[in-house]
Amino acid sequence: MERANQSRFKRICVFCGTSSGKKASYQEAAAELGKEMVERGIDLVYGGGSLGLMGLVSRVVHDGGRHVLGVIPKALMPTEICGETVGELRVVTNLHERKAEMARQADAFIALPGGYGTLEELIEVICWAQLGIHTKPVGLLNVDGYYSCLLSFIDKALLGEGFISEAARRIIVSATTANELVKKLEEYVPQHDDFVSKLKWEEEPFDRPGVAQ
Repeated sequence: MERANQSRFKRICVFCGTSSGKKASYQEAAAELGKEMVERGIDLVYGGGSLGLMGLVSRVVHDGGRHVLGVIPKALMPTEICGETVGELRVVTNLHERKAEMARQADAFIALPGGYGTLEELIEVICWAQLGIHTKPVGLLNVDGYYSCLLSFIDKALLGEGFISEAARRIIVSATTANELVKKLEEYVPQHDDFVSKLKWEEEPFDRPGVAQ
């Protein structure tokens, strides 16, 4: 029997740190997101690590009975995995393959607090959306204002400096709770700048061998 709050998303890719961060609220938010995904019947795609927020959200989703797919480059296994991971672990050659595979598997993206790696993964899927490579929603879980400075920078680039268009700004969906964020992502309708329809990619990230949108 289908849940009353069944999501339109089958799988969400979560970007987050292999550190737990200094605030307990970051860990609480990761657990909250995992529970929200379980309640909505959503499976998890993530970076494959067992440490920090990455490990926490994967355990919560797995313990809730949903499928967990971790994608990790072989070189990072000694540093991002401690003990056993949960769910399915897919080992790839490099970071490019990791991002492409996670993007292929997911119907939407959410970033929890994290460092350089989280930010790089987030910005790449935003750029892909801006260029019309995918139409999947991208969300920021802005825990205790963690991403407020990033959002302010983006707004400055739009309003103050003219580097980001209105349509591109609307790619990023943000909220302070997991429940609110997932609801917003469910309601997301992609919009593109006019130039996007004229782009013809010879090779897109989702078109590489073994990768499809």
